[in-house]
Amino acid sequence: MGTYLNPGKNAFEEAMNSEIFVDKTEMICHINSVIKTEQKYVCVSRPRRFGKSMAVKMLCAYYSRGTESRSLFEGCRVSQKESDWDKYLGKFDVIRLVMTDFFKKGLSVNQALTRMQTLVVRDLAKAYPEVDFFDKNDLVQSMQDVYEEMQTQFVIIIDEWDAIFREYKEDKVGQKKYLDTLRELLKDKDYVALAYMTGILPIKKYGKHSALNMFDEYSMNAQMQLAQYTGFTEDEVKQLCLKYEMEFDSVSDWYDGYLLTDAIPVSMRERFRKGIYHGHAISVYSPLSVVKAMRSGTVDNYWNKTETYEALADYIRMDFDGLKDTVALMMDGGRVPISMKTYQNDMSTFHSRDDILSLLIHLGYLGFEGNISERGIDSEHGDVFIPNKEILDEFKTSTGTEEWISTFAAFQMSQELLKATWAMDENKVAELLEKAHNDVESKSYNDEKALSYSVQLAYYAAQKYYTKILELATGKGYADIAYLPSPQYPDIPALLIELKFDEKESVALEQIYRQKYADRLKHYERNLFLIAISYKKGEKNTSPEFKRHRCRIVKA
Repeated sequence: MGTYLNPGKNAFEEAMNSEIFVDKTEMICHINSVIKTEQKYVCVSRPRRFGKSMAVKMLCAYYSRGTESRSLFEGCRVSQKESDWDKYLGKFDVIRLVMTDFFKKGLSVNQALTRMQTLVVRDLAKAYPEVDFFDKNDLVQSMQDVYEEMQTQFVIIIDEWDAIFREYKEDKVGQKKYLDTLRELLKDKDYVALAYMTGILPIKKYGKHSALNMFDEYSMNAQMQLAQYTGFTEDEVKQLCLKYEMEFDSVSDWYDGYLLTDAIPVSMRERFRKGIYHGHAISVYSPLSVVKAMRSGTVDNYWNKTETYEALADYIRMDFDGLKDTVALMMDGGRVPISMKTYQNDMSTFHSRDDILSLLIHLGYLGFEGNISERGIDSEHGDVFIPNKEILDEFKTSTGTEEWISTFAAFQMSQELLKATWAMDENKVAELLEKAHNDVESKSYNDEKALSYSVQLAYYAAQKYYTKILELATGKGYADIAYLPSPQYPDIPALLIELKFDEKESVALEQIYRQKYADRLKHYERNLFLIAISYKKGEKNTSPEFKRHRCRIVKA
């Protein structure tokens, strides 16, 4: 055994001997199924404290040649899963690389890569003194030399594979060099039986393509077959709560909430397409926090013990596309639609609000649930949300500065506007719309489109409860704005809003009736509010009683 070659079982044995050990060894069955196949390239990304290094220790203990680890696994779940669970036990030379060991401050990317290759080749040379190495400065050639003479394949395990994107955020040339090195080391090499990488980020994209496109990726938006091994499952946490006499509901509130997309069994796919099968998501818990709660006997925020809140604060203060308003909505329990297609899988390339939200999913600050359609589960489009009380506590800390005061004040006013609407308080609605209008930079509208934008902004808090539809096709025309209740809020009224610029609200209400807008929403007819909002120019009228916004609310 060496430092990098065949690291053995000691690290995993220590983990098994710990006070709390949750058995995830069944994961080996899936990894065994892809070894020496075209699917032998596996990249698993998870947040910190979600068991990445534990999985690496387990795989090293299982695959490392010369490691007497049968006794470790014989009592584990993997040995009960399949009769041939041990077919690859101790059968490969394992190379384990922890990239944070190489990418250290003060070293250039070239120096780090040279150091890595030199140290691994040194271990190879010690283990195989009989091999005639052509060039000990060339890791790829040296591994090929071992393979050709000894006919032994390698399991290459790379932990913290994305360290360069965290430590060398702006070094684009160095990042490209690193990815090219990995590609040369791994792609289409006969000596590779398995390449397993793990880190926080999915594989870096350039445009729409991954630099290491031979990998199957298992990330926080699509863990698929590895979902149940990503964190602690509900059953596992319930067992721990029984053992440590902890209240499960409290533990669940604080550490649950990550909904990971599981692979849909072939036998269930037809049922899934018909909407019968709903077991597409596995709810997992933050492992480190659960362990600390069990051992301390106290349910608390353990997240900030491993990472400072400034990391979150720095990202959410990048107010792309109203990101601060989005954060306020999620802190109130709302869910926000997201597209992850443009995210480049690094920590510095951001062009939109969705890019920031995508990063926060991978960092563990947000949960994600993919949209469901007849084609299956969409891993790039869905909803994001704050998963639990522990993470909400992090958001509260990160938004506790003075710069957030105006954001939360505006959101609170939006909540008041929504409540006034539900109460059919027309004067209060007009008053709050007036206040919202006065708080924005532009104190006047130029047309009905500008009025619509302002009203949507004022009703921002409604996104928690509604699906917003603009220009909804109705009986004989198009309603300006419709808010349709989300399935989880069936008792709140649907809202159909018609706007008039520089005209009376009665004109808007008359149009709703004349054009039979409510016909499209007949299934809401017992709980549908028709709302007419008008804006009358009046900049020259300085009377405090003068209101430019007026409102009528009628129950259909």
